[in-house]
Amino acid sequence: MTGPSEPSTPPQGSTDLVDKGLAAGKVGTFAGAVLGISCVAPGYTLTASIGLIVAAVGLKMPAIFIAGFIPMFLTAYAYRELNSRAPDCGASFTWSTKAFGPYVGWMCGWGMVLATIIVLSNLAAIAVEFFYLFIARVFNAPDVADLADNKAVNILTTLAFIALATFISGRGITTSERVQYILVGFQMIVLVAFAIAAIVESVNGNAPAGLHFSLEWFNPFTGMAIGAFVIGVTGSIFAFWGWDTCLTLGEESKDPTKVPGRAGLLCVISILLTYLLVAVAVMMYAGVGTTGIGLGNEEISENVFGALAYPVLGSWAGPLLFLAILASSAASLQTTFLPAARTMLAMGAYGAFPKKLASVHPRFLVPTYSTVVAGAITGIFYTAVSLLSEHTLLDTIAALGIMICWYYGITAFACVWFFRKELFSSARNVVFKFLFPLLGGIMLTAVFVISVRESMDPDNGSGASIFGIGLVFYMGFGLLALGLVLMFVMRALSPDFFAGRTLRRDTPALVDESSLIQK
Repeated sequence: MTGPSEPSTPPQGSTDLVDKGLAAGKVGTFAGAVLGISCVAPGYTLTASIGLIVAAVGLKMPAIFIAGFIPMFLTAYAYRELNSRAPDCGASFTWSTKAFGPYVGWMCGWGMVLATIIVLSNLAAIAVEFFYLFIARVFNAPDVADLADNKAVNILTTLAFIALATFISGRGITTSERVQYILVGFQMIVLVAFAIAAIVESVNGNAPAGLHFSLEWFNPFTGMAIGAFVIGVTGSIFAFWGWDTCLTLGEESKDPTKVPGRAGLLCVISILLTYLLVAVAVMMYAGVGTTGIGLGNEEISENVFGALAYPVLGSWAGPLLFLAILASSAASLQTTFLPAARTMLAMGAYGAFPKKLASVHPRFLVPTYSTVVAGAITGIFYTAVSLLSEHTLLDTIAALGIMICWYYGITAFACVWFFRKELFSSARNVVFKFLFPLLGGIMLTAVFVISVRESMDPDNGSGASIFGIGLVFYMGFGLLALGLVLMFVMRALSPDFFAGRTLRRDTPALVDESSLIQK
């Protein structure tokens, strides 16, 4: 994305969408899926979420991954249908505004930006942990690994990683397809090799737990209390977060109306298969016990792969898993700036955020200013949470689930309302514009409500609390509530957006489908 781009022409029915100056025609279906997988970062995500999920549901981890996948899969169709009619880098913000008006749209965009900030802080923290772990193992210096547990060193190193990723992202390198092919390919190959090795060791009787594979692990209807199920699903939803990055690249795709939706579906299905393979492998090998390398051991819950790498892969290949997680975190740290910066860019372009955020670098054709702002806020957020909680990752993952359910759910319902006048004009519309998005939205709303309630109990997070209320509640619902205050501040500063003058609620796309090219 280093050359000039031709202004993009919005499809009929979306004439109020504006060209942001991004480079058009650069991303294909496979490249979009790779960028989505890079943003999801399966290596980083698994090592950060396995402990949380196992602590909640034990051997039901595969069932929980499937339960988290279902609303993601259904919502992916909502994204696909909305993007086919109104491709815009604002994605959820833009579509929810056009469906429900500026106030709902602003809060949806706010939730999306918050989710990204939380993920960026997690990514940097995991990258730092595996950075020191990799150095310690390669140079046989165990004390180096302990540097990640030193709060001051951890915060400073994490800020350095965030600053480096911000600099690189602001220069457009995050969309370099060749770099992402290498990083994503490397981590996926290592993860699959690790899973196969763990299964082989278990089958041969050389694993500590040596559990036999059971289809019961995939059954979500037995052996789980509702509270445990919701906590597990929240962790699972976090594990799939990032696939919608494909949809924020609509204005930069080769076919804006088709490529992003296809890339999103390819991404989310690939991630599910990877998660199920790894989940089964680590359970068969390590079990879910609370001692040793058992997945339920709190001492390894924030870094499961750190404990399993050498036992499964041996001394010669173990460091490869550390390197894969480091590469996964570093690559995702860059690509995760894509949805954050582009959502802020769109909100700035339509007047929902300060106009300065709508600026695009004339050479690199990326929203550099928005990227820098996202990086600065991420650094401040991580520092604050680290000083408040000893288990930063656990709390931020739980809070992230609240954010994801919020803006994904709004987007799913937005699809139903946006297409309300044509929902029953064909069987295809009934399924993809009505049934799938509606079910996905209902599921996400249910998880959101229960998650907010559960987050108030400190015991459902790391135990950290403020005035007796869990820190997760403040990071999740509390920050969403803060958005209400900021929204009214922006309304006073930028009334045009809230008056519907920059992005209209209704467009001819709701009623005039005959002139659109059919898929």
